[in-house]
This record gives sequence, C-alpha cells and structure tokens, in this order.
Amino acid sequence: MSLWERLSDLPLVIEGYTLETLALQVFPDFTRKTTVLRLRGGGEEGVGEDVGYDARSHDAVAAAGPVQPIAGRYTLASFSAHLERLALFPRAAEWEAERDYRRWAYESAALDLALRQAGRALPEVLGREVKPLRFVGSMHGAMEEWLALYPAMRFKLDAHEDWTDARVAALAATGAVDVVDLKGHYRGTPVDLAADPALYRRIAEGLPDVLLEDPWLDERTKPVLEPYRDRLTWDAPIHSVEDVRNFPFLPRWLNSKPSRFGTLARLLAFYEHCEAHDVRLYGGGQFELGPGRAQVQLLAAMFHPEGPNDVAPAVYNRGGPRPGLPESPLAIPSKATGF
Repeated sequence: MSLWERLSDLPLVIEGYTLETLALQVFPDFTRKTTVLRLRGGGEEGVGEDVGYDARSHDAVAAAGPVQPIAGRYTLASFSAHLERLALFPRAAEWEAERDYRRWAYESAALDLALRQAGRALPEVLGREVKPLRFVGSMHGAMEEWLALYPAMRFKLDAHEDWTDARVAALAATGAVDVVDLKGHYRGTPVDLAADPALYRRIAEGLPDVLLEDPWLDERTKPVLEPYRDRLTWDAPIHSVEDVRNFPFLPRWLNSKPSRFGTLARLLAFYEHCEAHDVRLYGGGQFELGPGRAQVQLLAAMFHPEGPNDVAPAVYNRGGPRPGLPESPLAIPSKATGF
C-alpha cells in the first residue's frame, strides 16, 4: 500500500470548527500571524495551522468566522475532495502559495481528528519509525552568541548581498553552517536576493561543505554552480512530485515543507518519490506559532530525522540567545494518538 492509501480510508466525523488567530511581534514593522483551525467531532478535536504570510488574510478569516460548510461524515480522501470544491481562499493572494498553506491547515486538522477518533497514532498507521530529530538554528544574527551557549549547534543561514570573502571565511571558521539559503526563487518579498554569480561562487567555494538552497539557475549562474551540483537543493519551488520531475537534473537533496504541498496526498507521494530515487530530504518550518510546529517535527522525525532540519522548537524564535533551551536531537513522542 502507498502511504496515502494507509490513511485515505480513515473515517472522519466533523460537527463544527473554530478559528483562533495567533500573533507574535517579531520586529517593529513585522507581526507574524497564523490561524489555528480546530475541527470538532465525536468528542474529539483535531488541530491544524494556517501558516500563510498575508496578515490581512488572517484578519479576514477571523472576521468572517467559521463559514465553510464542512460538517458531515467523510473519509480523509472524501474530505480532501470536498475541500477541492470550497473557496478556502476567496481573496486574491499576493502569493499563490497562500492557498496551499490554508489547504494544509484543513488537511492536517482532519488527519489529527481522524486519528484521534480512531484512537491511533500516525507512525503506527504509516508504519514508520520515529527517530530523534536533528535540527538546526535559523535565527537572524547573534550566531556567535548562540554558539557560546550551545557549542554543538548547527545553522541554516540566509545569504546576504553584502557577504564579503572575510564574512564567508568567518562563517567557515565556525564549522557550524549546514545550509545557506540563496533565496533565488522569491519575487516581490522582503527576502528577495538577486542571483549574483560572484556571490554564488564566493559561498560555494568558501563554504565547501554546505548545502546551497534555492539558487536561481540561468546562463550566468549555471556555469558557476555546475561543479557543486550535488550540493544544490531547493525549497520554494517544491509543491509536488511534478515539480521535482521538472528540474533539469535530479537533485540529490531537497527541503520538504509540508505546508507547501497543500494536501496530504501530494506530500506523501513526494516522500515516496524521493525515497525511491535516493533524494535526501531535510525539513523546514514556516515560523509556526501554534500546533503546526509539532506536526512538521513529527513528519521530519519519521522521514528525514538526520537531515539539517530547520524545525527548531518555537521557543528559539521567542527571544535571543539564552540558556536552558531544548537541544538537538529532540525526542519526538511516537505513541500519542493524533497528529
């Protein structure tokens, strides 16, 4: 049986749902908002989290309330088909990905509820072992301060256009960087980074052991990155198996962010495709403020526990370097019912 076939026939009863907006002031000009979806049925509750980055959309959902017609009896497969017919994202989004983020909230909440109604745990149903989860830090700034407190800590860093040879050499000297995100596939966002062949070369040569995430490949950058093909990896363009097939070559690494896939069926097909083609995975979060973080941690612990998973506990994003935080690897509960 495929992974999706193991889940698709799980019965699901939905009697209603509620919405809760979460917010965290990250910077003076940026408040991160997400929406927690709570499905109720049969005396149980299943939760999911809409991790879209459009704060106005979260406000609009809160103002409208629980208006979607989703009460009823389903299987996970028939509920997913029902969601296909609903206008979950009625307002035009700045990013098409916002639609998948919202769809994922409903699909993950339905999975949680169906498992709880069945009294079963996800690893048991999928037949997967849960292993200790290795994670990296991706906090902005203060890397040296983090290392002073946690010398074994590993990092995923966003590249910057002002990275000089000296800066890259200083990062290399720490020996603590696993991934550098080149941000080449973002357009019209605060994190855009132009595809600069000189910067790509500086990072690839100066940090010879790191994965190079989301490079933009064109006639200028391809010759620079060709010698480092086995270190190239992608995140933002990956929403389905078809996206993997559309690359000019089969990547040896990919970043798996469950919310980008929108549906459970697409995500599980991606896991199976990568496993069959020897594509190594690592996971990423979406700055979850609620239950979504534990859900992506569980998936990472089942499918790619040893990768440089950017799924540190949420407390890492709620303050600067300080002692007493949970360290990598994390022990992930495997026997609890639900997702």
